Amino acid sequence: MPKKLSEIINRSSFNQTLFASVTAFFTYMCFYPFRRAYTAATYENLVFIGVNFKILIITAQVLGFAVSKGLGIKYVSEMLPKNRSRNLLIMIILSLFCYLFFALTPAPYNLFFIFLASLPLGMVYGTILGFLEGRKTTDLLVAVLTASFIMGSGFAKSIGKWVMTSLEVSQFWMPFVACAIMIVPFGICAWLMGQITPPNQEDKENRTERKPMQNSDRKAFIKEFALSMTIFVVSYVLLTSFREFRDNFTPEIWKLLGYGNNSAIFTQTETPIAIIVLLIMASMRWVQNNYKAFVIIQLLMLAGGVLIGISTLLFQQKILSPVAWLTTLGLGVYLAYAMCNSLYFERMIAAFKKSGTVGFLITFADYYAYMGSILVLFYKNFFQKSINYLDFFIILSYFISVIYVILVALSMWSLRVKKKDASAVLLK
Repeated sequence: MPKKLSEIINRSSFNQTLFASVTAFFTYMCFYPFRRAYTAATYENLVFIGVNFKILIITAQVLGFAVSKGLGIKYVSEMLPKNRSRNLLIMIILSLFCYLFFALTPAPYNLFFIFLASLPLGMVYGTILGFLEGRKTTDLLVAVLTASFIMGSGFAKSIGKWVMTSLEVSQFWMPFVACAIMIVPFGICAWLMGQITPPNQEDKENRTERKPMQNSDRKAFIKEFALSMTIFVVSYVLLTSFREFRDNFTPEIWKLLGYGNNSAIFTQTETPIAIIVLLIMASMRWVQNNYKAFVIIQLLMLAGGVLIGISTLLFQQKILSPVAWLTTLGLGVYLAYAMCNSLYFERMIAAFKKSGTVGFLITFADYYAYMGSILVLFYKNFFQKSINYLDFFIILSYFISVIYVILVALSMWSLRVKKKDASAVLLK
C-alpha cells in the first residue's frame, strides 16, 4: 500500500470506517452492470422452444449463479484475505470476455456465454463481504454495501438503457459495452478494497474472529443449526426469487403501468429505498448486545414481508399510485432482503459465539435461492402464460408476503429455543 494512503487511512478509526464503506459502495456499484445491465433490454418477439428469450437469458444467468454459489461454498469460505482483490479483478475480466462472445454468437447459442459469465460473478458478493465482516463497524459497512446493490439495480438498467439509446448499441452488444465502460473503475475499486485495514483485536473479541472455514467446519456449523437454517433457507429462497423477478422484469412492469419511456424511473424509485434501508441498517451499529441485535434484525425481516403485502393491497384499492406502490413494495423487499442477506449471519455468528465466515453462510443460502428463481420463471412462462407480468407480480406479492412472514416467525422460534438451551447449559 502506498505509504501516504496508509497513513491517512490509519490516522483514526473514523478514517478506516469511511474508507472501507465508500470503497465497498463504489466497488459493488461498478460491479452491478456486469450483473444486471442486460435486463434493460426486453428482447421482444424473440422466442425459442416456446420460451421468451429474456426468460432464457435470465435462466442462463441464474443457473450460472447457482453453480457459482455451489463452488463458492468452498472457494469463498477458504479464500485467503491477501488474494481477494486479485480474485475480484480476475472474476470481472473473465465475465467481460464472456459478454463479448455473447455479442458475437447468434441467439440462442449465445446463452451459453451468459452462463459462463455468471460463474465468476456469483462469487463477487461473498468476496467483498470478506473485507467487511467481523468488525464492530460491520453493521454500518454492510449497510453501505447494501445501499449500493439496491441502487445498483437501477444504475445498471440506466447504464444499459443509455448505451442502447444514446450510443445506439444493439441489445446483444449492450451488455459488453456497458461492462467495458465499468471495467477500469471496478479495477481501481478492487485494488482499493485490498487496502482496507484488517479487523483489530477489539473487533475479534466483540464479533469473534473470522477464519477461513474448511469442509469439516462447514459441516459442523450446518449440523448444529440444521432446523433453523433449513427454515431460513426456504424463506430466503422465496424472498430472493421474488426480488429476482422484480429486478429482472421491472422494465416490463413499468411499461404496463405507463412508464415505459422513462429510463430514469429505475434510479428514481430505488434511491429512496436505498437511503431508508441504509439508515436502518446503520443504526444497528448502536445495538451492542449481539443477540438483541439479532432479534431486531428478524423483526425487521418480518416487517419487510408485511410491507410487501400491505403495499400491494393499497395499490389495488387505488390508495397508492404506481410509483408509490413499487417504491413501498421495494422498501419491503429490500428491508427483509438486506437484513437476511448479511447482517443476519453477522450477528448470528457473534450472538452464538461461533467461528465462521458470513461469506460461507450467505453463499450457501444463495445456492438454493437462485434455483428457486428458475422455478418462478418457468412457472410464469408455462403455467401462467396468459397472465401479464403486472398481474402475475401482484399475485406473487401476496403469496410471498404471507408465506415469508410465517417462515421467519418459525425460524425465530427455533433460534430462541436454541439460545435458551445454550444459556441453560452455561448455567449448569
